[in-house]
Amino acid sequence: MERQVIQVIQGRPAVDGAGVRLNRVLGPDNVLDFDPFLMLDSFDSGNPRDYLAGFPMHPHRGIETITYLLSGRLAHQDSLGNKGMIEPGGSQWMTAGSGILHQEMPQASERFLGFQLWLNLPAAEKFTEPKYFDILAQDVVLVQESGRQVRIISGRYAGKEGARSHHIPATILDISLEPGVSVEIPVADENTAFLFLIQGNLDVEGETYKEKAALLLGEGDRVAAQAPAGEPARFAFISAKPLHEPVAWGGPIVMNTREELRQAFDDLQNGTFIKHSPSW
Repeated sequence: MERQVIQVIQGRPAVDGAGVRLNRVLGPDNVLDFDPFLMLDSFDSGNPRDYLAGFPMHPHRGIETITYLLSGRLAHQDSLGNKGMIEPGGSQWMTAGSGILHQEMPQASERFLGFQLWLNLPAAEKFTEPKYFDILAQDVVLVQESGRQVRIISGRYAGKEGARSHHIPATILDISLEPGVSVEIPVADENTAFLFLIQGNLDVEGETYKEKAALLLGEGDRVAAQAPAGEPARFAFISAKPLHEPVAWGGPIVMNTREELRQAFDDLQNGTFIKHSPSW
C-alpha cells in the first residue's frame, strides 16, 4: 500500500546557537507524530553573517545528532577530544549518550546548505558511552538511475547499504530528481517515515508541496514522489521504528522523565555531567 501525506510541517525562520539564522522544521510540538525523530533544523544561506557565529560549546544527553551538508563546511570539536571538519556531501553522526559537550562552527562559503536531525535514544541506552563517526562524501553510497540520484547516508536502497548506526537503525536518503522524474521508495510497515524538501518543490499523490517542508507519511510499504514539470527537486527520505516512550525535553537534553531532566541540569551545575573520560 502506498503511503499518503498525513501531516505537513513547513519550516519557519528561527535563530539558535550564538545567532545562527536557520529554518526550524521539527521541534517539541512534533515529538509524538515523528517518534523517534525529535528536531530538524535546515541551514540554507549565501550570507556568512547568517551563520558564522555558530554553535559554541554546549551540552547534549540522551540523543543522537546527525549533521549533513550539501555545501559549505562545518568545524566541530567535543569533550571526547575529537575535532574535525564536515565537508560538502559529508555527515557526522554523534551519539551524545550519557553526556557530551561539543561545538559546531560553520565556515564562510558561497552557500551553507544542509540540515541537522536529532534522533532519540531508547531509555535503556540513554546513558551509553558518547561516540561519533564521520561519513565522508566519498563513502556515501550513490545509486544513479534514469533522471535521479539517491545518496544512501544510512540504511538501504535498491539492494545497496549505507552507514550502520550504533543504536536505532535509521534510513536517511538524499534524493535528487530531474524535472518530471519520479521515484518509489520502499518503507518498512512499522516505521515512522517522512520526506524533507531540501531544494525545490515536490509532488506527492498529485499535490505539490513547498521547499523546506517535512511531509509525514501514513501507513504503507512504499512512497512515491515526483519532481514538478520544469524544475528539479532534492529531498531527504527519513525513516526509523518509533520508540513509543515518554519524552522529557529540556533544550539540548532529552530524557524520559522530568526527574531525569532535572538531574541532567543538576549535573551541569555541579560539574558531573560528563560521565566518561575524554580521550586526550
